[in-house]
Amino acid sequence: MNMQDATVQWQAEENAVRARLAKTTGYARADQIAGRTGLEVFEAIFSGELPRPPIGDTLDIVPIHIEYGAAVFQGTPSQRHYNPLGTVHGGWFATLLDSAVGCAVHSTLPAGRGYTTLELKLNSAAGTRRGKGAARWQTSCDGGRAHRGSRRKTLRTRDHNLPGL
Repeated sequence: MNMQDATVQWQAEENAVRARLAKTTGYARADQIAGRTGLEVFEAIFSGELPRPPIGDTLDIVPIHIEYGAAVFQGTPSQRHYNPLGTVHGGWFATLLDSAVGCAVHSTLPAGRGYTTLELKLNSAAGTRRGKGAARWQTSCDGGRAHRGSRRKTLRTRDHNLPGL
């Protein structure tokens, strides 16, 4: 897929998701998620039944797809996400990664269970400037890319940027 086709496809997917999400940001109350599995919580967010998380507006990131053990997040950094050197702040990419990994893990949890990020490692080979397009992080908890323990899950993942990013 060339850069133009990927840009059109990714933007269409993002627009479709944003149209379904709740118009307001916030967080789910305990009574709204009681008895729901992690995946059921995400289904309620995607349908607009539960509010969309405010971090998405802050960093202009959006969940594109979540299924059991897998998540895809996408975002387009803007100048407000720059560091003093004029490139996108590494924390923006780290949040995109943390969102995808955390939601992949959360989607596997039974009702009444939660999670938190214990550790996150991100290597970036080069700075990215505005206007280079969207960044997408896709991750899953299956196959040889994850370890599931009783209290900890370890995942390895890769980013998928538009060609030329």
